[in-house]
Amino acid sequence: MSEGTMQRRVQRDPRSPRAKRFARVLVCAVAVPLVAAGCSSDSGSDEGKDKGASASASQSASPSPTVRAAAYRTLPEPCEVLSEKTLDDLVPKAKKGKEGSSDDVSTRGSCSWNSLDNNGVKGSQFRWLNVSLLRFESDTTRGAGDELAQEYYDKQVRDAQSSEGAKSVKAEPVDGVGDETTAVRYELKKKEGTFKQQTVVARVENVVVTLDYNGAGLAGDKTPDADDLMKDARKAAEEAVASVTKANGPGAAASGSASASPSESASKSPSASASKSASKASSKG
Repeated sequence: MSEGTMQRRVQRDPRSPRAKRFARVLVCAVAVPLVAAGCSSDSGSDEGKDKGASASASQSASPSPTVRAAAYRTLPEPCEVLSEKTLDDLVPKAKKGKEGSSDDVSTRGSCSWNSLDNNGVKGSQFRWLNVSLLRFESDTTRGAGDELAQEYYDKQVRDAQSSEGAKSVKAEPVDGVGDETTAVRYELKKKEGTFKQQTVVARVENVVVTLDYNGAGLAGDKTPDADDLMKDARKAAEEAVASVTKANGPGAAASGSASASPSESASKSPSASASKSASKASSKG
């Protein structure tokens, strides 16, 4: 009997031992590639899981960004930073101070006073005083509050020195007021007379205080002495800085400088518009 005939008989009779062995050979031959393919697929899946787990562990182990916390967290009422005595000296005929608009009084505020002392036929003395306060919060993307205040302080000093129409500009540091203070003086020639402008910019921790004070003799009255005006402006600036420190408590500066906690949100951080409005105020008569 030929081999082909034997195979046909085996296939026709599945109960024979040889038919069973032949079936097992076919099953194993088909199963081997399937098992190999399955092992290969499982291996790739495990490797992907391992890489994903490793990346996740690496991210969770990365430290969260931190920045030094701002020392001062509030501002005083802008129209109350100066005492009645100081106001009587600088703007003797002024009425109640006019508070500037603010979308967040905890980060910005301002107040201004006008005074016109009429001396009849001898003319009159005009005085204008403005105090603006700007507080910066710490932010992980922008930096610490005192560093942001430092940048704004430098800009305010530059703006004061480059005011439109300013003549005989002088700038000098002022000791003993805040962390750093600069006084800028210049003259403004207007049709009403010559205005003597004094601008004192002070930074204390994360707060910048800008005090503008100018005076003029109108209708024939004599022009005020610039040294006297600057002396009064420095005194008022020192008082305003003290009001900021008092509003935050005596230990606020120490706790802020020693802290390295995560930053607070700066969603209400002062914008560039505040700088523009402050620089405009310095040349206002």
